[in-house]
Amino acid sequence: MTGAQVESNPAAGAEVAPFGAPSSQRRRIVRAFSSSMRELALLPAIVAIMIAGTIASPEFLTSANLTTVVQFSAPLGLLVIGESLILLFGEMDLSLQSIYGLAPMAAAYLTVHPSIRLGIVGSGADLPPVVGLLVLLAIGGVSSLFLSTLRVKLGMNAFITSLALLILLQGLQQGIVNDATVFELPASFVYIGAHDWLGVPVAAWVEVALFVSVGAWLRYHRTGRAVYAIGGNIEAARAAGIKVDRVRMACWVFAGVLAAVAGLMTAGQVDAVTANQGQAPGIIFQVFAAAVIGGISLDGGKGRMLGAFTGVLLLSLVTNVLNLANVSSFWITAADGAIIVLVLLVTRAIQYFQRA
Repeated sequence: MTGAQVESNPAAGAEVAPFGAPSSQRRRIVRAFSSSMRELALLPAIVAIMIAGTIASPEFLTSANLTTVVQFSAPLGLLVIGESLILLFGEMDLSLQSIYGLAPMAAAYLTVHPSIRLGIVGSGADLPPVVGLLVLLAIGGVSSLFLSTLRVKLGMNAFITSLALLILLQGLQQGIVNDATVFELPASFVYIGAHDWLGVPVAAWVEVALFVSVGAWLRYHRTGRAVYAIGGNIEAARAAGIKVDRVRMACWVFAGVLAAVAGLMTAGQVDAVTANQGQAPGIIFQVFAAAVIGGISLDGGKGRMLGAFTGVLLLSLVTNVLNLANVSSFWITAADGAIIVLVLLVTRAIQYFQRA
């Protein structure tokens, strides 16, 4: 059979792409390549920031400084994982910021032994540290369960409901200690934020392990893939037999637990829980910034954990470089906002050229 006969024979395929690959297969390859490029799109920016940091300060590339960057980026990373899961199925949660502050505050307040002479704040309950840690996890899980119930079961608006819960929990965080700071934390409370394994902060090990495991779960597990299906088309997901409400509520609860653990990390890093932890200037804005510039779509159904991780890394490096340059924290916040706008403009430009 000649080449001309093959091309004209319907059995050989109606359309033949260059290099002998069917056009449908080529399109799948292009989509997969584009997806990978979106996930790694921040790598040039990260390299540029590292070059700028090296020029700005000789301390930037020291092991002590890079360890600090990794250690202090971990709480943000856990919050981004939780928020990204919620964004992937088309919702949002502002209250993670207050869970990040309230959970360690309440756990520490119930655990630390008070002392008027030393100015140590505590409830006097003197709970064992292990019980205090269980309280911390329970606050994160129950708070998010309450919010997800209002949203999923009662159909209340996620933005307004989570904003109300943020304000409520923030008030509790400040009110239970009368705007004071709880310090002299038990050793188990500071371990995850202050200790190292093999020279690498424990918080960094936890962050990387969670990014990898959650990313693998989303990519390969049936329930993880269901999160994308729900975010893409919730009614189609229901019709396909996915237990939509159960998946959404489970992800929400997991996000709340992650926020509580992230708050514990920060408390361990400073050996205290302040009454405004997470509130100034508002860590939730950094969370959304890292998720969005990392490719997590606010419309749901798009984005991967690798991209979210690069978003966390980029923001952490920017903050570190500006701190080394003695730039005011107000300008650091402005830089985060500028990065979001720039990435959104670049993304829109890429979409425009892809359609052209």
